Amino acid sequence: MNKILFTSESVSEGHPDKVCDKIADSILDACLAGDPYSHVACEVFATTEYLIIGGEITTRAHVDYEGIARKVLREIGYTSPEIGIGADSCQIVVKIKEQSPDINRGIERENELDMGAGDQGIMFGYATTESAGYMPLAISIAHKLVRTASALRKKGSFQHSRPDMKSQVTIDYTDPKQVKIDNILMSCQHDEETDLVSFQKYIHDEIMVPVAKSFGLNTDFAYLINPTGRFCIGGPMGDTGLTGRKLIVDTYGGSARHGGGSFSGKDPSKVDRSASYYARYIAKNLVAAGAADRLEIQLSYAIGVAKPLSIGLTTYGTKHYEDDVILGAIDRFFDARPGAIIDQFSLRKPNFKYADTTNYGAFGRPDLDLPWERLDKVSALKEFFKNQK
Repeated sequence: MNKILFTSESVSEGHPDKVCDKIADSILDACLAGDPYSHVACEVFATTEYLIIGGEITTRAHVDYEGIARKVLREIGYTSPEIGIGADSCQIVVKIKEQSPDINRGIERENELDMGAGDQGIMFGYATTESAGYMPLAISIAHKLVRTASALRKKGSFQHSRPDMKSQVTIDYTDPKQVKIDNILMSCQHDEETDLVSFQKYIHDEIMVPVAKSFGLNTDFAYLINPTGRFCIGGPMGDTGLTGRKLIVDTYGGSARHGGGSFSGKDPSKVDRSASYYARYIAKNLVAAGAADRLEIQLSYAIGVAKPLSIGLTTYGTKHYEDDVILGAIDRFFDARPGAIIDQFSLRKPNFKYADTTNYGAFGRPDLDLPWERLDKVSALKEFFKNQK
């Protein structure tokens, strides 16, 4: 019998695309700290010993773009060109201009709750009962693998490792009553002089197996570690990096659809970011309230218009109530206007840093108290659904 398999991947903070995302989000944090009404759309490009910081930023904050970029590189562990890029040696070019006033005039309103969307677009949110965090298993495990490996590297326990890492996890759904890990792939950058046998054994014994056990899953999975046999050249030296190129890693690992807009470097007036957060919030609360076992929400917007143009619903044959009942619950309990989202989640003055959400996904984060992950609508939703039967 053919297996029913699904695979997701994740990358570490040292991956060149994620380096760019982290710099862009760190610049956003600095802008909002000095001016909560900053309009930010920041993009970063990285290659060998070279960074370009570009985009449209309108802010009253005084931001040291170059200084922020060098600090991020240093924190990741990129302290020399040999490792991937040098925090103090690389060339940095800053090309920032102000946001177009044509965009700004479509956003601002006297009542902030009625502010218009910063752009047109479609956003998706997703939740499933297959994990404690209402996230797909494959991406959750993939994130934890590289998060664990990076933490061990920084602590000094994962010897000879360097910042650039990737993971990939395949889940076997053939027997829905006994879901298991089919295989795990990890590629971890390492020093030139490394005993690769010991290095690979550490990855399997101290990273792969403990992470699998933490999910209550099997440890007899097949695995591959650094399939080419050698991974010394990494980071921006090994590959160019670009903001917004790890969209599926940032969201649901391919288990749900994606509208195409990235999160990193964008202030919350950009619905690519804020509405994606809200769509996840809607989906997670609905699933936790028993509306369905697996649920995807789509929101669409027009630039300068506050209310979504459409709200879409997909339950993959797992719904416990009719679609019109679930949509009625969304209409009653959720306000998806950008201004209302910003207000509810305090996105202009958040209790978190956007840069903290750059790596290891923006959703299903037990290590962060993110407002869109809270289940504060569940009780009201359960009461609503009870009255519909």
